[in-house]
Amino acid sequence: QVQLVESGGGLVQPGGSLRLSCAASGSIVSIDTMGWYRRAPGKQRELVARITRLGSTNYADSAKGRFTISRDNGKNTVYLVMDSLKPEDTAVYYCNAGVLGPRGFVDLWGQGTQVTISS
Repeated sequence: QVQLVESGGGLVQPGGSLRLSCAASGSIVSIDTMGWYRRAPGKQRELVARITRLGSTNYADSAKGRFTISRDNGKNTVYLVMDSLKPEDTAVYYCNAGVLGPRGFVDLWGQGTQVTISS
């Protein structure tokens, strides 16, 4: 069974930084696009950033210039470095990955990690 495990959330003051990590484990043949999404209180889940296996990235407008997504294919891990954090970045952040396993392709989601930006 393949799963995604996120880490790195927490409470940070405005202007601070956080790094989120998401590691895929289990019977993995390959991983396609990996990404980060978030759901703020009272809002729908939205894309933050995603990265293809070859390293092509795209970001939500709210993340451009402040967040950086990267991945380590050897470790099946995706990272999100968030700088210049704002209170409006407060949300539960979810990792997503398209994973090819022995039984085929699966679109996986992590359990979510809380990010709170507050003074």
